[in-house]
Amino acid sequence: MSFMRIAICTLAYLGISLALAAQERMPPIPADQLTDAQKKAVADLVEGPRKSVPAPFWPLVRSPEALSRLQQLGLVLRTSDKLGQKLTELVILITTRQMNQQYIYLEHSRLAQKAGLRSDIMAAVGEGRRPAGMDADEEVVYDFCAELLANKSVSDATYARAVAKFSDKGVIDIVTLSGYYTMVSLVANVDRVPLRKGDAPPLASFPN
Repeated sequence: MSFMRIAICTLAYLGISLALAAQERMPPIPADQLTDAQKKAVADLVEGPRKSVPAPFWPLVRSPEALSRLQQLGLVLRTSDKLGQKLTELVILITTRQMNQQYIYLEHSRLAQKAGLRSDIMAAVGEGRRPAGMDADEEVVYDFCAELLANKSVSDATYARAVAKFSDKGVIDIVTLSGYYTMVSLVANVDRVPLRKGDAPPLASFPN
């Protein structure tokens, strides 16, 4: 990847939200200050399926080896053959709602809509309540994720329902996907990743 492409990628991100830039703790590193390892990590993202460096990944550029492995894991987890795209996005929304991660939640709400997740289900998840009228597979995913995030494990009954619907592999896909987005959300929250210019925060804070 050329120095110019790295510079363009950096400048594009810097344009996301100049108004909120002062709040961000780990903004994009200028292209001429990237180490060789950081340049390679950025190049892998820009030249790979993502085609860019997503905003929550810029803090991780500080640890390029971790970034390279994490972004590859994310691509694998988001293509679960047991869940499909709609349920994958549902897991991500439930997780990022629980983490109160505005940027990632908003980005994936758009992907969830494209994947066919109903707007009323997304609205309920965004408000922190159990959606009504879900399909059977959506109910299993929602109940599993909600219990996992609240209790840090699941009951035998919840586990059995998930295995019956998605198999052992599907259960692992749900757990690892939720864990991955918990981790990325923590990074984004610590960094205070800003929303894109013109976007409003989609989530209200949970009451203390």
